[in-house]
Amino acid sequence: MKYKHLFGPVLSRRLGLSLGIDLIPYKVCSLDCVYCEVGRTNHLTLDRSNYIPINEILEELDDYLASQPKLNYITFSGAGEPTLHAEIEKVIQYIKSHYPKYPLALITNSTLLSDENIRNDVKEVDLILPSLDAVSEPIFDKINRHHPDLKAAELVNGLIEFRKIFKGKIFLEIFIIEGLNDTEAELSLLKEACRKIQPDKIQLNTLDRPGTEEWVTASSKENLLRIKALFEPLPVEIIAKISISKDAPVHVYTQIDDITELIKRRPCTLKEIMSVMDLHVNTVIKYLRYLTEQGIICEKKEDRGIFYKINTEKNDEEKK
Repeated sequence: MKYKHLFGPVLSRRLGLSLGIDLIPYKVCSLDCVYCEVGRTNHLTLDRSNYIPINEILEELDDYLASQPKLNYITFSGAGEPTLHAEIEKVIQYIKSHYPKYPLALITNSTLLSDENIRNDVKEVDLILPSLDAVSEPIFDKINRHHPDLKAAELVNGLIEFRKIFKGKIFLEIFIIEGLNDTEAELSLLKEACRKIQPDKIQLNTLDRPGTEEWVTASSKENLLRIKALFEPLPVEIIAKISISKDAPVHVYTQIDDITELIKRRPCTLKEIMSVMDLHVNTVIKYLRYLTEQGIICEKKEDRGIFYKINTEKNDEEKK
């Protein structure tokens, strides 16, 4: 069966081997973040809808899970905001009742959690990975380029209220952009918000492949360590790099090899790799990140965008 709404399973830095469920069409979101790895939002909205018929999603899940694959998580994620789907609760309840052995995770930008109904819709997942990049309204505007009806204060309050009813774990991600949310003033606001939200972990992240805007650059290791120290003794960590374990499914190695061979023939953009390989954007991003971290490929900016090419410098060094 060819899957339209499932992707992976992929190896995630935070979730291990995770099967993704994409409930939302490409780049339908409430934010248009400057660092987003999948490009600009083309439908900025707060409107919940049945964007994808859930019978299609459940049919794919039944087919994929029939073989009882080994998974660390089934994850609601994708190239848009999952909580925009009006029937996400039905999908959660279906998996809980039919496939209880699999923990559920939700990756969300937190923007809709100010709505009590939505908090109740998603409270049965086992792990939520919400984002909070800024507390002050000017920095929230600059980084997240949000829907005009959103306010940072409401986002924070939604997370605080969700913590009160949620029995699972919360891993709160803060994406650091130097010169914007790494100032003493903004970090102080973020730390105070984290005290109130009480996440199980605060995860500091930064750019590791090109974002939507060229001016966004990765924060230095020294800066991330400084921020980590500032947040302590709260439970804070810098998100570790992905690694491919020996327990990964064969298809992971096959797809990584196929992407490498494709790039060997000619440099490709993210969208070209997605099209040729017929893979979901999140899957391709995970593998490109891994190949870049291993030094096998590198990025090169051209007029048509970011291209991925074989790292000839590393290959030359290995031949010496």
